[in-house]
Amino acid sequence: MLTIHRVHAVRRAADGAPAPGHAVVVSGDRIEAIGPYEELYERYGERARVREWDGVLTPGRHEPDGTAYLEAAYHPDPREAGDLGTAPLTGDALTGLGMTETRWGASARRGLQRLLTTGTTSLTGPFTHPAVRTAVARSGLRERPGALAAGAPADFAVFGESGACLVTVLGGRLVYRGR
Repeated sequence: MLTIHRVHAVRRAADGAPAPGHAVVVSGDRIEAIGPYEELYERYGERARVREWDGVLTPGRHEPDGTAYLEAAYHPDPREAGDLGTAPLTGDALTGLGMTETRWGASARRGLQRLLTTGTTSLTGPFTHPAVRTAVARSGLRERPGALAAGAPADFAVFGESGACLVTVLGGRLVYRGR
């Protein structure tokens, strides 16, 4: 199914200038087209759904130190909040937790979910824990950020005026939608 993401502007590269009034058309896991919304709607509107976001669409954030974020920190389960709090635990706080591969995998999945809420679409490893590697591979996050272009993977985020992430899309799938 085709989806037109209508936004205030599209920034094709993280440091690029925003193009006001532009939109992005997604087909499956790829970007089909980028251009002025009116032109894209005329070309695809009959067979596409339109999603409107109140912000600027960009390639998303890149987390340059994914290893530290996912392997040197434990992201507590919400059920552990009473005992451990909600902030990631590092250093000496990790020592007594009894970190098994299963627990590392669950922590990594929660950490990855937190990254998606910030508009992160790529991160850098290397990841040494097998469970963390598996979680990263399944997440859809890329190892390197890419520019937005026709034929490129449909990985992007939309940020509001305040800088808050409104939406994160990976492989054409909406994986985070803010409130």
